[in-house]
Amino acid sequence: MSKKVFVFLPDGVGLRNFALTNFNAIGTALGYDITYWNNTPFQIKSELGFEELKIENHQLHPLTTIFTRARKRCELNLFDKKYKEIVYNTYNFPQSYRGIKNAFKSLYVDYLVATKSNEKGVKMIRERIKEIERSTTKYAYCKKQLQKHQPDIVFCTNPRPTQAIAPLLAAQDLGIPTATFIFSWDNLPKATTLIEPNYYFVWSDYMKMELLQYCTYVGPEQIMVTGTPQFESHFDSSLLQSKSDFYKRHNLDAGKRYICFSGDDIVTSPLDQYYLEDLALSVRELNQQGYELGVIYRKCPVDFTTRYNSVLTKYRDVIVSIDPLWRPIGTSWNEIMPTKEDFALQANICHHTEFVGNIASSMVFDFVAHNKSCLFFNYEQPQLKNGIRDIGQNYQYIHFRSMPSKEAALFVYDKKELTPIVKSILDGKSSNVLVGKKWFNIVVGTEPTKASEKIWEGIETILK
Repeated sequence: MSKKVFVFLPDGVGLRNFALTNFNAIGTALGYDITYWNNTPFQIKSELGFEELKIENHQLHPLTTIFTRARKRCELNLFDKKYKEIVYNTYNFPQSYRGIKNAFKSLYVDYLVATKSNEKGVKMIRERIKEIERSTTKYAYCKKQLQKHQPDIVFCTNPRPTQAIAPLLAAQDLGIPTATFIFSWDNLPKATTLIEPNYYFVWSDYMKMELLQYCTYVGPEQIMVTGTPQFESHFDSSLLQSKSDFYKRHNLDAGKRYICFSGDDIVTSPLDQYYLEDLALSVRELNQQGYELGVIYRKCPVDFTTRYNSVLTKYRDVIVSIDPLWRPIGTSWNEIMPTKEDFALQANICHHTEFVGNIASSMVFDFVAHNKSCLFFNYEQPQLKNGIRDIGQNYQYIHFRSMPSKEAALFVYDKKELTPIVKSILDGKSSNVLVGKKWFNIVVGTEPTKASEKIWEGIETILK
């Protein structure tokens, strides 16, 4: 009899890796009975044809968001003390005290942080979160679904959402094995893991080390090193168009070479539009020297601000905007859903541009997979003022310490250096690809095309 696997989607983040890749097809070919336990608005059955079981109850305990916010802040305080750092707390963002409700929540969080920022206090908060979530109607609802459908394992695609807590607890209380996938390279040092399943699937040995370091309640026997499906599409040559087809599809100038500017969200880079403008000015300058260049602007899929509009209009002679093929099915950032078509679009942008300019994102790995360089902007803009977050702190984050050396990316530290560096990359004199591939192997793992297969191997190991 086929083993029944519940692929749990607490939010839309897991769709990209586990519904829109070959993950389902591989599992089905291996004989697994796969159902998407779906807590999102996305219609798995009608859109993709996969079996799904909808979770219609989304109730959290009124105190859960308070305790989960406090847990993160306490853990980051603990990390700073334990490792004699100050950087961990830069992962925090200011709380809101506007209005009675927000003020109450934030003051309660402050009290917990002031009194529980130690090993004993964090453990108390962790147990309290489980206790209150077990008392919710969502927990009882999920438990009934599990009792009815009796899966052999629940595989959670994202450990961050509060919506994941009650369903995982319900499964564990019924004796059903549970596992989660660490979906991003910065999840662990940011103290964003809110669930405690039986097993963890990580990208690499480096991430395994991080998991053991930051989640001391996890043992090495609970961890499976598998890689991530996130980058598999970059190694699928069947997705690539010819240069002429790609240029025609997006109305590009056949005589130009293009540079990709990959936009950031407004939190990471609040003045991102000015870096796009700087790149456009460098391209204009180089075009006056005889180069024939353009910029492809790919916006951050979850950025719906209008902050780039004036730059796109002013520099329309050099900038072409190619939007990601994502679509909103809700109002929050994790309800902006990717599409299969965007895998191909992103791979083609990487393949048909010269390099990428960006601020501190994992796009460095997407481009190095295509043997292309990544230029990280690392200077501040004159528009920076009090109340606006500077970009420099992004490169101080713990997850950037995974770099084998600073040569793993190309950094520009001064606006005046931008044009010479762009010229040097275009002329083949500067590249981060060699060291960038070493960084890729450290963070992503050495077998990026086999991640989906390895995850199923891990599931098989658990179910034996």
